[in-house]
Amino acid sequence: MAYGILSFGAYIPRMRLQRKAAADANAWFSPGLKGQKGERAMAGWDEDSVTMAVDAARDALEGFSRDDLTSLQLASTSLPFEDRQNAGIVANALNLDTQVGTLDLAGSLRAATSGAVNALRAKAGQTLLVASEHRKTKAGSAQEMAYGDGAAALLIGEGDVVAKLLGSAGESVDFVDHYRTEGSEFDYSWEERWIRDEGYMKIVPRVVGRLLKDTNTSADSITHFCMPGTLAKIGPTMAKKLGLAETAVRDNLAAVVGDTGAAHPIMLLVHALEDAKPGDKILVANFAQGCDAMLFEATPAIAKMAKRRGVTGSLKRRREETNYQKLLAFNNLVPLERGMRAEVDKQTPMTALYRNRDMILGLVGGKCTKCGTLQYPKTRICVSPNCNAINTQEPHPFSEMTGAIMSYTADMLTYSPEPPQHFGMITFPEGGRIMMDFTDVDQGKVDVGMKMRMVFRIKDFDSQRGFVRYFWKASPTEQAA
Repeated sequence: MAYGILSFGAYIPRMRLQRKAAADANAWFSPGLKGQKGERAMAGWDEDSVTMAVDAARDALEGFSRDDLTSLQLASTSLPFEDRQNAGIVANALNLDTQVGTLDLAGSLRAATSGAVNALRAKAGQTLLVASEHRKTKAGSAQEMAYGDGAAALLIGEGDVVAKLLGSAGESVDFVDHYRTEGSEFDYSWEERWIRDEGYMKIVPRVVGRLLKDTNTSADSITHFCMPGTLAKIGPTMAKKLGLAETAVRDNLAAVVGDTGAAHPIMLLVHALEDAKPGDKILVANFAQGCDAMLFEATPAIAKMAKRRGVTGSLKRRREETNYQKLLAFNNLVPLERGMRAEVDKQTPMTALYRNRDMILGLVGGKCTKCGTLQYPKTRICVSPNCNAINTQEPHPFSEMTGAIMSYTADMLTYSPEPPQHFGMITFPEGGRIMMDFTDVDQGKVDVGMKMRMVFRIKDFDSQRGFVRYFWKASPTEQAA
């Protein structure tokens, strides 16, 4: 049995901020921003690197048993908790067994590629590697234009792999092109020409050249070249220096997504795998305080892989956003007057969260073993009036079920970071119903009977104690969106 990439997935937020809107808003101060083109993926107020990781992971796990996982690794430089394992939240949301090992990978834009190399070399069970990024940027900065939000995932293990690793190479160099220190909110970046000439153009060719030599691979045999980076034309320039075919250079998604940081090399790899044919060679070079390079070959299994949302599907699921103020408000970049209804104390009792973690983070309800009735939440007594059996409920996850709107309201009076607040009753064909908040809906386009899927999102934020509360919401299925 081969060892390599068994599956992959991705998630890109639906909102795409038009760069022109951001440039126009800041042109009075920074006229150099004029002429900005394209769009960048923009997380909603209820999304962060944890919630996006959950959605990318669900995409990658489509059709695979979660019981086979031995490890979950979450890579990011923008994790919401510094001292609470973020991968543990993702594992709980995915309803993974508590014996699945969890690990946060952080501190570098190479976090995901280094994690992937280690997992592929270790060949220890089945690893779900998820990379997710939601970086905060200063208003009117170059980073605000270049960065984007998103997540990507690889399922690595033994079996009918869709891509096998031919080899990898790496180099660790304390080359400081940007940094963010403890307590800082934003990246500080150095001069681009120096980064390109002294960093990219000297370090990457060394590492890739060694990889090609060690694997006895000619440069012109590379079919897909994935090169993340915010510098203009860095991919084609690097390909020319390495002797790669110009046609091998993959679109770095700068125009439609932006740079998703630690997640971006995995995002580009997933995008390449979606287009790859058996025998294609995929080269990933990730520059950041050194370089990680990986060379994959697509196997015949890639042609038989069931279609999933991935990057291509996520790109189709989009909504243009021209209100630049939303980006500022969603990322707390302006002291917005949110009104008295936003001042409710939102302290989370950790005891209750712990005791009900499967119900809250995993959306686990109950199924009566006597009559089969589904219900949320799980209780001692079956809610079926014809049953009412006691202690017959076994855990049943509602998170992977698709329901439909039975009734709803759009409330402009209650506080919501993005009014109106949509919520209502969701019913499931298999049975059971639940009152939920809606997300990713368009005002005036919500209707009874609309199909909804469950998505893991931020419920609210306890600003007094700095705690993020998560729960599940209902979102239109991709067919309905």
